[in-house]
Amino acid sequence: MAVRKPKVVVTRKLPDPVETRMRELFDTELNIEDAPMSGAALAEAMGRADVLVPTITDRIDQKVIAAAGERLKLIANFGAGVDHIDVTAATERGLTVTNTPGVLTDDTADLTMGLIMAVSRRVVEGAEVIRDGGFHGWSPTWMLGRRIGGKRLGIIGMGRIGQALARRARAFGLSIHYHNRKPVPARIAEELEATYWESLDQMLARMDFISVNCPHTPATYHLLSARRLKLIRPHAILINTARGEIIDEGSLATMLQAGEIAGAGLDVFEHEPAVNPKLLKLPNVVLLPHMSSATIEGRVDMGEKVIVNIRTWMDGHKPPDRVIPSML
Repeated sequence: MAVRKPKVVVTRKLPDPVETRMRELFDTELNIEDAPMSGAALAEAMGRADVLVPTITDRIDQKVIAAAGERLKLIANFGAGVDHIDVTAATERGLTVTNTPGVLTDDTADLTMGLIMAVSRRVVEGAEVIRDGGFHGWSPTWMLGRRIGGKRLGIIGMGRIGQALARRARAFGLSIHYHNRKPVPARIAEELEATYWESLDQMLARMDFISVNCPHTPATYHLLSARRLKLIRPHAILINTARGEIIDEGSLATMLQAGEIAGAGLDVFEHEPAVNPKLLKLPNVVLLPHMSSATIEGRVDMGEKVIVNIRTWMDGHKPPDRVIPSML
């Protein structure tokens, strides 16, 4: 007798190999049009599914979870960040929540390093000059950027991505500093020659580059507040490939406009997909559309982790990538 396949609802279009494998293994409902679900559509999907596979564009708050049907047992998130899911409410409801950690580490670190280089050397400005027909020949004092080697990089959040960034940055001659809830193990600190700062304020005031690589939680909302942004030195460059809500975006835009911070590279925004209009007008800012994890390999790896989590749950075991409130 065939075992009943669980009903799996996927909220956004995923890479073809992932969707094909899901169709083979589960009773899978796909979002072919890739249109974000409304709150009502999401609640309806949660009522007819055993497993929901959401993404960052789905806001699964306490109200939505409370309206979910008794059938739903697993929320297998397609992504590492779960700040769009009320994990505490889900856990209290008896739902298991999983994510896809680890697979996007190198992709995000690569793009973060790319933003450091792009802002420092004014890469986007230079490309726009060419496209606009403004290049009329070389000049010794034109389009001058700043050298990367020999500078200090302050990393906020020394988890997998922060450490991967540190390894790349060292190869470019950057000195590694970091702020974290606690110091990394001694062997990692020794390998990276990393200096730990218990005080974020003290670190910010001494760095040439600052990279935000911590998760967004209630504790990190506006971690870089207007007060802390004023601690950053005028020649410094700020990079964010984590979550937009970690920075007071309005204050940052004002300071960049006034030249109080030299530049910024932003892949995420506080009110995404909306971007502060001030940022759009600034030449010293590189803006990207939340693409730090956007590689074919990374997306397929994410899908494979989702499948493993679902299959492990199907077999009656605890999925390997469970998210529990105490982890957040």
